[in-house]
Amino acid sequence: MEMVITIGLVALVVVATSVVADRLHASAPLLLMLVGLVGSVLPFVRVPALSPELVLVGLLPPLLYATAVNTSLVDFRQNLPSIGLLSVGLVLFTVAGVGLVVRLVLDVPWAAAFALGAVVAPPDAVAASAVARRVGLPRRIVTVLEGESLVNDATALTSLRSATIALTVSLSAVSVGLDFLWAVLAAVAVGLVVARLAGLAFRHLDEAPVTTALSFIVPFAAYVPTELVHGSGVLAVVVAGLALGHRSPRDQGAEERLAQRINWSTVQFLLENAVFLLIGLQATSIVRAAADSGHDARVVVLSCVSALAAVIVLRMVWVLATRAILRGRTAFTLRESLVVGWAGMRGVVTLAAALALPATTPGRPVLVLAALVVTVGTLLLQGATLPLLARRLGLRGPDPREDAISTAVVLQKAAGAGIAAVEQLAGPEDRAVVDELRAEARRRVNGVWERLGRPSSEHGASPQRTRHDLRLAGLAAEREELLRIRDEARVDQSVVSSILNGIDLEESLAGYLNGEDLATSEVPFHAQLPDEPCEHLRSAPQVVAPSSLTGCPDCLRAGLTWVHLRMCLDCGNIGCCDSSPGRHAAAHFRATGHPVMRSFEPGESWRWCFVDEILGTEPTEETPTSLG
Repeated sequence: MEMVITIGLVALVVVATSVVADRLHASAPLLLMLVGLVGSVLPFVRVPALSPELVLVGLLPPLLYATAVNTSLVDFRQNLPSIGLLSVGLVLFTVAGVGLVVRLVLDVPWAAAFALGAVVAPPDAVAASAVARRVGLPRRIVTVLEGESLVNDATALTSLRSATIALTVSLSAVSVGLDFLWAVLAAVAVGLVVARLAGLAFRHLDEAPVTTALSFIVPFAAYVPTELVHGSGVLAVVVAGLALGHRSPRDQGAEERLAQRINWSTVQFLLENAVFLLIGLQATSIVRAAADSGHDARVVVLSCVSALAAVIVLRMVWVLATRAILRGRTAFTLRESLVVGWAGMRGVVTLAAALALPATTPGRPVLVLAALVVTVGTLLLQGATLPLLARRLGLRGPDPREDAISTAVVLQKAAGAGIAAVEQLAGPEDRAVVDELRAEARRRVNGVWERLGRPSSEHGASPQRTRHDLRLAGLAAEREELLRIRDEARVDQSVVSSILNGIDLEESLAGYLNGEDLATSEVPFHAQLPDEPCEHLRSAPQVVAPSSLTGCPDCLRAGLTWVHLRMCLDCGNIGCCDSSPGRHAAAHFRATGHPVMRSFEPGESWRWCFVDEILGTEPTEETPTSLG
């Protein structure tokens, strides 16, 4: 019963603190850790024991899997050089550097000093993901930080295992290297096998509760056997998660993927935030143990501060020093390197690894306290100031308008492939159905394009936004009527429940590709997209005079209202977009064959080839617009 009460109270505190943090626009992980610190000194709070097994076996595998399964394998591969330098090179560099510092300050054997280095070396996957998401860093930096934090635990825990063995027996560099190699190879092999078996099961099972329950088993199925053969269980979980996430769209149906995504997001929310609460709750007991260890208080304080300073300085030195190793698209700019170097928050893995040190380790209470200081210090110092540093350096997440353009281009190609497949299967008698499906596909694409341009407050709601709002109103009325019928018990409840589930699903999907307006006239937008221009985009002029400064002439003559404006880069004709009733920009292309247009909306710089359906970035010399 005590365990049930403890779990319930932890979940309640997590939910309540997260709600408060959201209302205060504060960082929930940091606030939860502070709540834990306060709770650790209150006499009536019963602090749950944080055993290494609970964290390393019970919490870490599902947390790593939840992050890995949602991490792009393509992005991970593209950034592998940066991830490898951080997750392997930096960890070993930190182990050596912190070990040297601790050895100089605290009178412990080299093996114990290096053990602490291994404990504090890896930034935490939970901390990196939580803070990076809140800060809104550029997407590539987030990918590298999450990739680093997924893999570096394997390096650190393997180093820790070697260091603890060295406390009792001597080890050679060759044996340590072979142990590390075996840990990696075993982890990759087991992770791929587990992912393959789980993928086969997902492919043949079509019940969402069954596949979701199976997905909860996957991280432990990868972790446990790998640890039994002395491999890196955490790396095996990461490998399985990356592989399954990459194959999921082909191995599972939409309903199964949706159910897993919802359930795993709930599990991830509770575990991630509980981790920070547990870190804070351990503070008092760890400080008391260090105070009773017999070491001089000044030496204890100096050891903890030195370890904290070492992990911060060593990371910054390594990131800046290895910039020269990376070339081309894998290299970070100086501003990006400064942010990556400062994003070294430690988490519960560091604390659990410290608690896993053998009881006979010389200076163990002080080493555990140093691990706690490093964890709390990096979370408070770096986690709290990272948003300010990113803003000062001018680094921010991807412009939502860039995502909207990318979404529209990809969706347009996908919709074209879908309509082509429909036309191949349809017979002459199905033309009306094909036309209806083509119109629906065009509406989905236009709904994304409408998210660009002037805010709806300037020109009224776009057609797709109006359709979206009206459909939501209709669904609400349908639900009320169904609830009235349910309460009157006129129809079997299973029938009503089935219809309600369908309405709920449609309502949740109604917002698909129907986000709020993203553009603002005050912030210029230059599409930073990979530009592989066709011949039309290459030869299109950079500057052309607009034929109209008052809007779409064809719409004005016909008394129509346009949504967004486009300008022909051959003759400067101003026409309305495909979401507008007249679709005059496309009509101008069909009439003249002029292939390239650009956005004529304030603050936007991107071009579009009607012939090849390719997006082109705007040259640095912008064509002036007058409607802004």
